[in-house]
Amino acid sequence: MNDNTHRRGFLKQAAALGTGLAVASLSQRAQAAPTKTTQSEPDGFFTLGKRDGHWWLITPEGKPFFTIGLNHIDPASLRYPENINIWREKYGGSTIRWIKESVAPNLEAWGFNTVGWVQEVTVPKWQHSRAFTVDEYRALDMPYCHLLPFTESHQWEKHTVHYDFRSDDWKEWVDYVARSHCAELSDDRDLIGYFYSDCPTWTHSRPDNAWRGPIFEPERLESEAGRKELTELAHSYYKTTHDAIRRYDKHHLILGDRYEANAPIAMEIINAAKPFVDVLSFQDFRNPVEHLDEWHKKTGKPVLLADAAGVRGPMTNGFKPNNGAWYAATLSALHKNPGCIGFHLCGAYQRNKARRRGLLDEMENPDKEQVKLMKAANEEISQWMDSQF
Repeated sequence: MNDNTHRRGFLKQAAALGTGLAVASLSQRAQAAPTKTTQSEPDGFFTLGKRDGHWWLITPEGKPFFTIGLNHIDPASLRYPENINIWREKYGGSTIRWIKESVAPNLEAWGFNTVGWVQEVTVPKWQHSRAFTVDEYRALDMPYCHLLPFTESHQWEKHTVHYDFRSDDWKEWVDYVARSHCAELSDDRDLIGYFYSDCPTWTHSRPDNAWRGPIFEPERLESEAGRKELTELAHSYYKTTHDAIRRYDKHHLILGDRYEANAPIAMEIINAAKPFVDVLSFQDFRNPVEHLDEWHKKTGKPVLLADAAGVRGPMTNGFKPNNGAWYAATLSALHKNPGCIGFHLCGAYQRNKARRRGLLDEMENPDKEQVKLMKAANEEISQWMDSQF
C-alpha cells in the first residue's frame, strides 16, 4: 500500500474524528519540525520539514513523505496508427478515462506515489508535449509536480532563443505564465510544487544548440565583473519567477530549475536561486547518489533527483529497456541521504518512438522484469516510511 492510499484513508479518518484533532495527532506522531519555506500559507499543502536531521516533504496531513515519482506520461503514445484502436475502443478516446483506468492504477500497483512531471519528448531534439490540465490532474488523484514554461532552455532543445531576464517583456511573460498556471492550481492539495526549466543551459551548451550558446558565456566567469553580472542576471530570473508565482499561489513549494548535474553549474546561479526556491532539483544519468550528496552538503538545501534513469543493455528491436536493478540501488541510496526528498524516474510511462523506453510498450504490455524490481524497491521504501511515521 503506497502513501497515496494511506493519505486517502487518513482523509476519511479526519472527516469522522474532526480534521483539527486528526491532523494535530498525526503531526505529533510524525515529529517532523516544519521549516521556513517560500510559502506564506503552507498549512494544508505539501511543505518541508526535518526529523532527526533528515529533510522530508510533509504531506497536507502532516506526515513525512519521500516522493517516488515517474516522469513522462503522454497519451499521444497510444495514438500511433498501430495502437490507436486501443485508445478509441478501450478508453473511448478520452484522456480522463485513460488516466483513471490505466495511469493511476498502474502507478499505484507499481509502488510510485507521485507523478514527477508529465511532459514527454515528442520527436528527437525538438520539444516536450503539453502538461496535464487541471481536470486531468484531478483524475490522477495522487501527488504530482508541475512544470511552469517560463523559458525553454533544455540542453537538447535547438529552436528557442534566450530571453533577456531583465527586460519588461520577460517580466510580462512570467506574470502571464504564473496567472495562467498557478492561479488555476493554487488550491490543489495534491500539487507538491513547481519546476522551471528542464536542464537549463545557464553556462553550458550542446552541439544541437551551439548556435545560440549558453545563457551566460562561461569565459566571463573568469573576471569579478563577469561573476557579478551573472549574479545579477540570475537574481533577476529567480526573483521575477518567485514573485510572479507568489502573486497567484501562496501555498505550494517552488522546486526551481532542474539542473544538469553533469554540466558546469556556477555557484553564482545556485546562490542567487537559494532565497527564491525551496529545493534544488537535478537531472543526473551518471552519478546521482554522489552528486546529490555533494550539493546538499555544499548548500544545506534539500535536494531532489528530478529526472534520472539507467538503461539496461543494448537496444532491443529499436527500444531501450529500463534498468530495474540500477533503479533499486539508486533509490535506496538516495533515501539514506539526509538532504534528499525523492527520486523521479525518467523511465516514461509508455514508450514512444522518440524516447524509446517505457514501463509499458506501445501495446500496453509491461516490462515485467524491470517493473517487478522497481515495485519491490518502491514498496521497501514505503514500508520503511510507514514503520517510522
